[in-house]
Amino acid sequence: MRFFHDLHIDFLSKRRYFYIMSVVLIAIGLAVFFIKGITLGIDFSGGTEILVRFENEVPINEVRSSMDNAGMTGAEIKTMGSERDILIRTAEQAEGTIVSDKIRDALKNSFQNNNFEVLRIDKVGPKIGKELRISAVYATVFSLIAILIYLAFRFEFTYAVGAVLGLFHDVLITLGMIAIFHTLFPALNLELNQGMVAAFLTLIGFSVNDTVIVFDRIRENIKLYKNEDILTVMNRSINTTLSRTVITSGTVFLTVLILLLFGGEVLRSFAFTFTIGVITGTYSSIYVASAFVVDIKYYQKRRKLGAAGKVAVVR
Repeated sequence: MRFFHDLHIDFLSKRRYFYIMSVVLIAIGLAVFFIKGITLGIDFSGGTEILVRFENEVPINEVRSSMDNAGMTGAEIKTMGSERDILIRTAEQAEGTIVSDKIRDALKNSFQNNNFEVLRIDKVGPKIGKELRISAVYATVFSLIAILIYLAFRFEFTYAVGAVLGLFHDVLITLGMIAIFHTLFPALNLELNQGMVAAFLTLIGFSVNDTVIVFDRIRENIKLYKNEDILTVMNRSINTTLSRTVITSGTVFLTVLILLLFGGEVLRSFAFTFTIGVITGTYSSIYVASAFVVDIKYYQKRRKLGAAGKVAVVR
């Protein structure tokens, strides 16, 4: 099924404007990330996290006072979707269930007329949290290196570099958007945890898949239209794959959007990350990966003509 037929959209002639837009978005996002940061999940920060559900709504300040009275000053306390669901996170470390038992005892003493149930308890040591952070970085970097090597064998090295640049672009913009939304809308409760790392790795795979589809069509068309300008060939290739791109990206986007809206707090970080990643991955296949290849091809053409004593006119 195809939605678009015989399209002639000039995607790449304005690529430099999109370069500027991407650089600006990355700069703003990274500035917010380094200034404001993103809340680390218990997976990476270490400590104890407990999610409780009260029978009746309970004020946050009263829960905080309860924790302070129990000697856990500085514990992070926030609601999770309703005023009855309270997430308590503390960096305090102890053997076994000592910390979680201490939190439960404090809540029982402070809210004797408001029963609660424990929905979830997570406990991670600081050493394990550090190891998980390092492993997450390694997983992302090695996946990008593996993709670079694979695409270098499947296509020209220039195409491989363009694809990996697009993936870096996707990761940086998505990370920046998470930081911005985390700062502007703290009620989203976005946090950097293993689910978010999984979303980053998934969007890397999704983005490179879309890029490979476009590059495959470019490789075919270069052989068919040998005498045409590379910009024309690449625009034609993008236009002919646009229907597939819209169908694939559109269905995935709707799926993760529904997951974001109705998947609950546990899946929110994953769904939000992947929702942004679907948009950036589709965008980068055209305006980063393909645009980079166009500029490199023009550069190579200028050098070749320059060596021959000719002047090239490049758009």
